[in-house]
Amino acid sequence: MIFENIKLAFFAMRASKLRTALSLLGIVIGVASVVAILTIGESASKSITESIAVGGLDLITIYPSYGQRTTGTFTEDFSNTLLKNIDGIETILPMNNSNAQIRNGQENLSAAVAGVPSSYGKVLNLPYAEGSFFSDMDNINRRQVVVIGHDIATELFPDGSALGQYISIFRNQAKSYLIVGILEKKDATYSLSYDTSVFIPYNTYEQRFRNTSSVGSYVLKVSPAFETIAVSDKVTEFLDNLVGTDGYNLFSPATLAEMANEITGTFSAFLAAIAAISLLVGGIGIMNIMLVSVAERTKEIGIRKALGASPSVIRGQFISEALTLTLIGGILGIVLGALLSFSVTNVMKWSLHLSYSSFILAMGFSMFVGVFFGWYPAMKASKLDPIEALNYE
Repeated sequence: MIFENIKLAFFAMRASKLRTALSLLGIVIGVASVVAILTIGESASKSITESIAVGGLDLITIYPSYGQRTTGTFTEDFSNTLLKNIDGIETILPMNNSNAQIRNGQENLSAAVAGVPSSYGKVLNLPYAEGSFFSDMDNINRRQVVVIGHDIATELFPDGSALGQYISIFRNQAKSYLIVGILEKKDATYSLSYDTSVFIPYNTYEQRFRNTSSVGSYVLKVSPAFETIAVSDKVTEFLDNLVGTDGYNLFSPATLAEMANEITGTFSAFLAAIAAISLLVGGIGIMNIMLVSVAERTKEIGIRKALGASPSVIRGQFISEALTLTLIGGILGIVLGALLSFSVTNVMKWSLHLSYSSFILAMGFSMFVGVFFGWYPAMKASKLDPIEALNYE
């Protein structure tokens, strides 16, 4: 019976192609809009997250305020204080940085000089074009060694490899540093441009480069078993009690990514809800074509009833027609929505993430519209008196 109803539905659609096409158009546009908006929203959210992830979604950075750096609270030993009081921290990297002039012969440029522990490269998973990060012994012995970014290596050593060469770093006076590593080109994060930075051992920076005991920032790596945002909240509470809300700034890429996802998700859902209105408009079009179809096929309905067709059979026939219409419109809408999503993400240079949940949502809603708006015409057809229907002109 179901297959027979579907065959009758296709026969009815072929009998009035233009009217069917116009009715399908509303469903196609509605489904395509919902699919495209949700897919583009998810693609935008994932692309934003991927960009933020360059800074490390499992990292938290603490920046002591300028006034707090002279109080003796934020020193290298403060790392141990955090490890003892906050669960979920795998490691802490103290860090200092400032700008300086870098020179090789006649080549001269300004760059950020960062004093970091020897584990910095491993924790942040830095990629190397040549060499490696300096060792723990380099840090302990305060050796004047340096790891340089891609752009610095290119500008200071345009004619050959920089590895094993010396550069001069000017602070109060020029000092020579041996290049032990060169980073591959790497996207900048919220706090640092790797391509235009140089890294020296933390102890070298503290005692030979700037002569300071305070720490400019701390990079916290969260253990895999813990949620970064939850650990960030604990660190915030601890620091608020220790130095007050004005004593530091805290930044976590994971928090930023969550905020971005919430904003894009809410905005996409809002637009999808608006787009779904066109599905309701399409449903009204389906009701219209079904009512016209009932009127045109009144005599046919009368003949079927005279031959023994029950009201439920007649009702099922017209509901099947409405469902077939919305099913076809839904499939075409999904295809169109996917193509629109591909085009937009390609233009915006985002990675495409198809929202399969939007396919199910749009198709389910379109079929609901078919049943909802097809029910009344079907009920009207099933209640026709067979004698009056046979005499209908």
